[in-house]
Amino acid sequence: MKILFIYPNLHAQIGFNYGVGYLSSFLKAHGHETGLLNINDRLGYEFDMERILNDVRAFAPDLVGFSAVTNQYGYTRKIAAGLKEHTQIPLAIGGVHATMAPKETLETGLFDFLCVGEGEEAMVELADALERGGNLNAIRNIWRYDRGKIYPNPVRPFISLEKIPPIDYSIFDFQKMIDAKDGWVGVMASRGCPFRCNYCFNHRIVDIYRQDTGVNIRDLHYLRQYPIEMIISDLKKLLATYQNIRMFIFDDDLFTMNRDYVFEFCRQYRKDITVPFVCNAHVRVFDEEIAKSLSEAGCAIVKFGLESGSDRIRRKVLNRPMRNEDIIHAFKMADKYGIHTSAFVMIGLPHETIDDLMMTIRLLGTIKPGRFRWSIFFPFIGTKAYDIAKEGNFIDWDKMERLTNFTEASCLDFGEEQNLLIDKLAKTYPWFVNAHTDFRCAPLYEKLTRMVLAMDRQGWEKVRDEMRALDKEISDTLSAPNDQHYAIRFNPFMGVRSDWLERGED
Repeated sequence: MKILFIYPNLHAQIGFNYGVGYLSSFLKAHGHETGLLNINDRLGYEFDMERILNDVRAFAPDLVGFSAVTNQYGYTRKIAAGLKEHTQIPLAIGGVHATMAPKETLETGLFDFLCVGEGEEAMVELADALERGGNLNAIRNIWRYDRGKIYPNPVRPFISLEKIPPIDYSIFDFQKMIDAKDGWVGVMASRGCPFRCNYCFNHRIVDIYRQDTGVNIRDLHYLRQYPIEMIISDLKKLLATYQNIRMFIFDDDLFTMNRDYVFEFCRQYRKDITVPFVCNAHVRVFDEEIAKSLSEAGCAIVKFGLESGSDRIRRKVLNRPMRNEDIIHAFKMADKYGIHTSAFVMIGLPHETIDDLMMTIRLLGTIKPGRFRWSIFFPFIGTKAYDIAKEGNFIDWDKMERLTNFTEASCLDFGEEQNLLIDKLAKTYPWFVNAHTDFRCAPLYEKLTRMVLAMDRQGWEKVRDEMRALDKEISDTLSAPNDQHYAIRFNPFMGVRSDWLERGED
C-alpha cells in the first residue's frame, strides 16, 4: 500500500527526521510504497493547505502518517483537520508528542491511529492489516480511535537495530537539505540515552516500555548501537550519492556512552572516511582517552549539554548532577586534542533566578567553548520538567499554544523584570558571555551589556530586532587575531568563537 508521511517543521531549523527515514526504509523493505511532504519554509514549503491537499491527492495514499513534536502540533492539527474535511484517507500520528499524550491526541478526533514509541514493526503491521484485512484494534504500539472509542495497546520490545535496513534518505529532497545546511549532514549511530534528564522524554519512554513489557532496565535493551560496519557503509553510500558533503553530524543522544565502541568506531572511521564529524558527549562520559581517539579519527566538534551553570538548577530541576569542575575538565581535554567544543545551555528554566542565569553566563566565560547554543526552556508534555513548570504555576498556556520553536520566546512567566531579561538574553547572549571572559574585548561588551540591561520594555522593543545586525557590525570591527570574541553566526541562537566564524554550522 501507499503511505504518505507529513512532517511539519515550520519556522524552525532544517531538521532531518530520523523516525520518518527509518520507517520509510522498513516499510519499503516489506513491500510498501512511501512518500513525504516535508513542510518547511526554509526549504520552500510554507504552510499552504491548498498545496498540501493537492500534493496529498497527487500521491493518492492509502494512509497518511504525521510525525510531530509539541511545538509543531498546532500545524499538525490544522493539516489533519483539512484532510478529514476533504478526504477519506485514514490518518495516523507518531513521534514524541503522540507518545507523551496519546489519549489527549486521539480525543481530538483527528487521527484514526497513533503510534507510541518506536514504530518500524508496528507501522508495517498496521499497513498490512489495512491492505489485507486484519484486526486493527490489537496491534502493539498502535492505539486506534474509532467512532468515539479509543483502543489502547501496549508497546512491543525494542527492535534490534540490525533488523532495520539503512535509513531512507531519498524520501527527503536530501541534496537540497545538504545545500541548505552548507554540507553538514546528520546521521545516527545509536538509539537511547542512559541518563534521565527531567526535560527530556527519554525517561518517560523507558517507563512506558518497562511497564508494558514487564522487563527490567538491564534487559530492556533501550541503549542500542548500529554495527560499525553498517554505519561506515551508509556513510560511503551518502558520499557516493550526494554532492558537497563536508561534515557528518552524529545526532545520537550520547555518542560516547560505550568506550569500546567509540575506540573501534574511531579506528574504522579514520581508515575509511576522510570527512570530519561532530558528535554529542557528556562531561561524565568523556576523558582524555576518548578525546584523543576522537581527535585522531577526525572529530572536528564535540558537543556537551551543560544547560545551566547553577548546581541547584541542574540537580533540582534538570536532574543533571554534574559538577562545574567536571565540566571544566571535559572542555580542557577536548581543547588539549584540538577538538572544537560546543555547549548547549538553556534559559528560562522553572525556578531559575536572575542569579542562576548569570551563573550560566559566568561558566561559559570560564570554559570558553568553541561555540555555544542557547535555547529557551519549553515544557514538553510528558516530561518531569513539564510537571515542575506546571506545579510551579509558571506556564502561560496561551503563549505555549502559539510557540512553534524553543528559540524565540519563553512560555513561562517569571514576572516582568526576569521576563524582559530572558528576552534580552535571547537576542544578545554572546555579549554577556564576552563580558565575562578574559578576552581583550571584554570591557567593550561590559559596556554593551550595561546598555542593554538599562533599557525598559518600551526601549528594548524598539531595538531588539536590530541586535543580530549590530552584533555582526561589532564583530567585523574586531578583526585582529588577538581580538578573540563570540559572535552570533549560522543561527540567531548560536554564539561562535571568532576563530571559527567562517567554518560552518552544526
